[in-house]
Amino acid sequence: MAQRALFYECFAGIAGDMHLGALIDVGVPAEHLVRELDRLELADEFDLVVEPGRKMGITGTRVTVRLAEGIDKPHRHLSTIKGILERAAYPPRVEELAVSMFTTIAEAEAKIHGTTVEAIHFHEVGATDSIVDIAGAAIGIDYLDVDFAYCSAVEVGSGMVRCEHGLMPVPAPATAEILKHAPCRYGGVDGEATTPTGAAILGSVIDRFESPRDFTATAIGYGIGQKDFAVPNALRLTLGDIPETQSALAVETETNIEVECNIDDMTPEAFGPLTERLFAKGAKDVFLTPIVMKKSRPGTKLSLLVDEARLDAVLAELFAGSTTIGARMQTVTKRMLPREERTVTTSLGDIRVKIVTLPSGSKRWKPEHDDIAAIAEHKGTDYLTTKAVVSREIDAVIK
Repeated sequence: MAQRALFYECFAGIAGDMHLGALIDVGVPAEHLVRELDRLELADEFDLVVEPGRKMGITGTRVTVRLAEGIDKPHRHLSTIKGILERAAYPPRVEELAVSMFTTIAEAEAKIHGTTVEAIHFHEVGATDSIVDIAGAAIGIDYLDVDFAYCSAVEVGSGMVRCEHGLMPVPAPATAEILKHAPCRYGGVDGEATTPTGAAILGSVIDRFESPRDFTATAIGYGIGQKDFAVPNALRLTLGDIPETQSALAVETETNIEVECNIDDMTPEAFGPLTERLFAKGAKDVFLTPIVMKKSRPGTKLSLLVDEARLDAVLAELFAGSTTIGARMQTVTKRMLPREERTVTTSLGDIRVKIVTLPSGSKRWKPEHDDIAAIAEHKGTDYLTTKAVVSREIDAVIK
């Protein structure tokens, strides 16, 4: 049985107005959006202008939230915005989704400014046009009634952007915080491509930051933006169907940089300290593969995974601690079973345990080797006996 899915392609980023345009273009009736937005007590403060748009040969829908004359940009707290949405008497799904988007921004701002969610007062995002963008996003998503939402890598832009606090780097701090676990592209366009509002929409709507497999498109829409970039300033939304088995597999997605180099002139003993230093600098994985190089010389392929933020530090350590003079790099995406780490108290002591959830819903776990070794040494017992005892006790707790 097929399920309904929505696929976001943010090749030129995402902003609230682009998202509204793409929703209309992919099938949400403009009349429905306008009628539902009129429920807001702010309805006399804006008009929703919907018109055809075009960027570099791509046609779609452009939406502009036109503010009434004299409307300023008040600083609203999250509680104030929640009240506005509650009094609109939207269906529960619409209200929950809109509140989730605003809460996502509030949590990011609170972390950045070192305060609480309740103390945050929104600047640009608390303005009437941003409330319309987010309420409209929730209305449109609810209308499409999708089971899953996907998104490929998000273009965030480059340079600086002016906001309430002055000039800020792109992506804006709130945008960077919201998208910190999502695959992003940097510097593809000159300027701010993804706004905090756009990031919050993705953070609340997207189930998986990856391209869907076995996806049958039924409608394609383009939301045309207001900016001029080197690429079309548009957001593409594709509505379609996916097999039920694809949506049922619960996995986590992580994007990293894979770095590789071939080394044939370094003593084997030097790889141990190098590996430890690479981990210390932020490498998520380091492994060695025996290879045969030109002229049949034995060599070693060193491979590592690192996120983009730590790439420069890891490369500097690689060049300083090895004899390689170059490295190959590519972006890779890893799909992983949901996992957690817990500390389980046993009769012999506390043991850290890594637990994964299988597609069937059952658990698989592994105790931390270093903890077992430390207990065995402290108790004066052998490693295998100690592991057998704590494993039985851990199994009883986890199952």
